[in-house]
Amino acid sequence: MASVSTACYSHICTFVFFAAISIFLAISSSAATEAGQPRLPFKKIYAFGDSFTDTGNTKSITGPSGFGHVSNSPYGSTFFHHPTNRYSDGRLVIDFVAEALSLPFLPPYRNLKGNGSNGVNFAVAGSTATNHEFFVKHNLTLDITPESIQTQLIWFNRFLERQGYCKDAASECKAAFDDALVWVGEIGVNDYAYCVGSSIPDDTIRKLAISSFTGVLESLLKKGAKYVVVQGLPLTGCLPLALSLASEDDRDDIGCVKSVNNQSYSHNAVLQAKLQGLRRQFPQAVIIYGDYWNAYREIMKDPSRYGFTEKFNACCGAPGEPYNFDIFGTCGTKSAIACKNPSQYINWDGVHLTEAMYKVVSNMFLNGSHSHPPFSYLLDRKNKEG
Repeated sequence: MASVSTACYSHICTFVFFAAISIFLAISSSAATEAGQPRLPFKKIYAFGDSFTDTGNTKSITGPSGFGHVSNSPYGSTFFHHPTNRYSDGRLVIDFVAEALSLPFLPPYRNLKGNGSNGVNFAVAGSTATNHEFFVKHNLTLDITPESIQTQLIWFNRFLERQGYCKDAASECKAAFDDALVWVGEIGVNDYAYCVGSSIPDDTIRKLAISSFTGVLESLLKKGAKYVVVQGLPLTGCLPLALSLASEDDRDDIGCVKSVNNQSYSHNAVLQAKLQGLRRQFPQAVIIYGDYWNAYREIMKDPSRYGFTEKFNACCGAPGEPYNFDIFGTCGTKSAIACKNPSQYINWDGVHLTEAMYKVVSNMFLNGSHSHPPFSYLLDRKNKEG
């Protein structure tokens, strides 16, 4: 009975959230055109990030090592009922964001059909914040995705040029961001992961990753981005991959890998300080920080409240192995088996999350409880500025 009641609580929260968004959209539509078309807060979304945000830029042959089977079932089974090259059983945070704003799912840049009038997703699974050349220099390129956040910026610039933006006057570039939300999903986890076992200290990785990442944000803001959401790193120490590799005495108060969670926490602290600097530098822009770390932690502390019964084991993986996870038998391989109820699991394949988890996290970002300032502030600013 407890699981039923808590699951219902989660659904009620979700209903209330989408009802609130609907009310906002209704208010915004008061300035509807003569044709009767409602005026939505945003007409398009430009997304960046790694596998937590990638909607199809990475195919199985180029995906992160150990997770190169994203084109196989049961990926995508919950919502799409077939693989979509998303690293989950269904929708991601960015998909729920698009739905909440009454926009279609974002097409991946590498498979763009049409003009991308509702936005484009440039996120790439396995990508890094640090430029790829750094890993080449330190001989850390084995099975590493070569695309970085800089690559995604290059793709974005090419896309703008093809749309006729940013060719001459600066005003042309700013026009590309009219009614556009820029959503930057978490990125930086792979930077640390690729350096595991090397002599490169975390401080070096953090400085390089955040410097590069901040540079990309600054470039977007200079081009005219006005409404930006930046996700921090999640509780990476709670992922089955981390749990299976770390020693048993390296655990925090919620049972996750303490050293890895501290790594992400330190990264996020520096990132937030940099975002504050960008807010001062670009006062005309609204820059929201999506607190993935604390959102994830809140769920881990009381998973049943959100309908979850399994917070450590992967839903899809190797039965019998610790945490249902084996790097040599990951989801999508012949030996892997998926659980019957992914909605009860936080983790999907050992590294990536379930649709159910992404849905809860997206609600936490969009309803303001884990966004700073609240996402409602961004909507209000957009509504006032038209």
